Amino acid sequence: MTLDPEVCYKAVSARDRRFDGWFFVGVSSTGIYCRPVCNVRTPRFENCSFYGSAAAAEKAGYRPCLKCRPELAPGGARFDASRELADAAAAMIDEGFLNRAGLPALAARIGITERHLRRIFADEFGVSPVEYAQTQRLLLAKRLLTDTALPVTEIALASGFGSVRRFNGLFKTRYGFAPGRLRLNARHAALPDGDLVFQLAYRPPFAWHALLDFLGDRAIDGVELREGDVYTRALSIERQDGQTVAGWCRIALLPDRHALQVTLPPALAGSVPQVLGKLRHLFDLGARPDVIDAHLGPLATTTPGLRVPGAVDGFEMAVRAVVGQQITVKGARRLLGRLAQRFGTSLTVPAQGLTHTFPSAAQLLAVPPEALGEAGIIRSRTAAIHGVAQAIVDTHLRLDPLAPLEATVKTLLAIKGIGPWTAQYIAMRALGSPDAIPVDDLVLRQALGVADGRAVAARTTQWAPWRAYAALHIWRAAAQGPAGQPVETLQEVDT
Repeated sequence: MTLDPEVCYKAVSARDRRFDGWFFVGVSSTGIYCRPVCNVRTPRFENCSFYGSAAAAEKAGYRPCLKCRPELAPGGARFDASRELADAAAAMIDEGFLNRAGLPALAARIGITERHLRRIFADEFGVSPVEYAQTQRLLLAKRLLTDTALPVTEIALASGFGSVRRFNGLFKTRYGFAPGRLRLNARHAALPDGDLVFQLAYRPPFAWHALLDFLGDRAIDGVELREGDVYTRALSIERQDGQTVAGWCRIALLPDRHALQVTLPPALAGSVPQVLGKLRHLFDLGARPDVIDAHLGPLATTTPGLRVPGAVDGFEMAVRAVVGQQITVKGARRLLGRLAQRFGTSLTVPAQGLTHTFPSAAQLLAVPPEALGEAGIIRSRTAAIHGVAQAIVDTHLRLDPLAPLEATVKTLLAIKGIGPWTAQYIAMRALGSPDAIPVDDLVLRQALGVADGRAVAARTTQWAPWRAYAALHIWRAAAQGPAGQPVETLQEVDT
């Protein structure tokens, strides 16, 4: 990634949050690298070097700032194919992929050769994937040392190091001091009952209450809960050893810090990278509202900073889309809650209002059709759910932000009961495709004053490549009604 030093320095001088996470600044007079929003005294231009990643700054010999904490910077949203692939690889590394598999497996996962992965990764981040992974392990360890009271042994393992000795040695070599220094100076964010607290940064504006409205209206009983300005949900995480651990997360807004506060139970201490990665996707924290809102124009003025809600689990999102066809949102919630209670995994330590995780593809695939029928799922929906579950279990289908859009939509459409509306809605939320839009949606047709999906596609080209955000703005306006009051509507159905 090519950076213009003068533009970067202006962003640093203004502490412009639009660039937070987009680049880092190394200061030669201190040997420290910072986020562009760091509150320390602005360094002289001639002392500054600019890097597209924390790993590149560390490769150049800089140590992370202990005040602005580069590990807390929000992720980026890339705008071309090579950058998207490099970003996909980086996201998987952030979640610990290279801790359990090698570079060839990572390249295969995103559908390119290992050589091509090395090239585009170096072009984007200025380092190799392995160098990037090493920096991310160190930054995660730094975060856990600062924000938790976890033992150093657990921190080393959770960060992807094979031994405490290796961790201590690399940390001291890279940062110039032993890990214990951070532990002595840290004010641990652990709560009295052992819960862990983290922060996830975003770029303002951030339409938090609009996002909460969307998630709260669709919250599955026993799995999710919105209470005031706080969102809590249960989730399952596959650990590095292949075992699955169930737990919960609680998310609240920290507006003064432009961040979300994430609370996790001790059971998820070893899965922090995976959990935070899922939450970044769920809350669309990599979005660039300055770019998106400017492109959408007047459509975005009512709710600036609107995010497209993602998903913590792609299969759950697919089941939501299938079950919700042609019934009210409240009706879908009841059915989904029934599925979770009957076929999901019970939480060993329930949080307030949460009792189960949503069933996995393997769990629902093992449920006989008649049992799903007894839970209220009609035969055609049961067939579609089992079709999606079978494709996932057979590894023919992946529903996550790294899945290829066109191939995934094609696979979904081949499943009986999955039509264009459902496939595009899944692409919008499970894959995080910013330009996915269910053109046959009834609300979109009514709002745009057109008769069919082809006309919707034509009218919405002006908002590409951010049509998913345009759809959310239109849906939100329709849901509020002419007087700003909530309106209960039917969800769409594929024909």
